[in-house]
Parts: sequence; C-alpha cells; structure tokens
Amino acid sequence: MNQDSAAPPLRLTLGELSQRLGIEAERILAMVEEGIIEPLEGGERYCFSVESLYRVGTVVRLQRDLRINLAGAALALQLLDEISALRSRVTTLEQLLFEEEGGEK
Repeated sequence: MNQDSAAPPLRLTLGELSQRLGIEAERILAMVEEGIIEPLEGGERYCFSVESLYRVGTVVRLQRDLRINLAGAALALQLLDEISALRSRVTTLEQLLFEEEGGEK
C-alpha cells in the first residue's frame, strides 16, 4: 500500500482508490457489487469516501492474509462493524453508570 504523508482527500475517484491501494479497479468494482462499499452520490460516476479506502484496505488484507473470498470478507467487515458499534455502546453505558454513581471521568 502506498503511504503518503498527506491525509487522503475526502473524496476519491475509482482511479485514485485503485492507485492508493495498489489494486485493479475491477477488484474495487467487485466490492461495490458485493455491497462492501458504495459510491458517493453526485459528481463522477464512481467517487468514494475515505471510509471506503479503509474498508477496501481491510478486505485486501483479509484476502491476502487469510485467503478469504469476497463474500467472506464482506461478512467479516459486517462483524467488525458490529463489534465497533457494541464497543461504542459499552463505553456509553459505562459513562452513564459512572455518572449515576456520582463519579467523574
């Protein structure tokens, strides 16, 4: 993966996404078809968010390191998203509990 010192732009074209991750555009389009990422509305036909950069990068690593197919990678991403949401909820509940007990963080 090509690492630039500058932060990625807020919108990436298909070509930019492909170049940043060092993968073929067709592979990214397969991820669109699988529902792993979605193009942004308006403007160019295929324009993606920075979140897509991270999601595609995760899929590439899962496929490379664990030899997971695209459907399996999509499921793994869904589970990772759910874990992240649950962690966020636990943190919120811990803060509420702590405040209820009269403490401060």
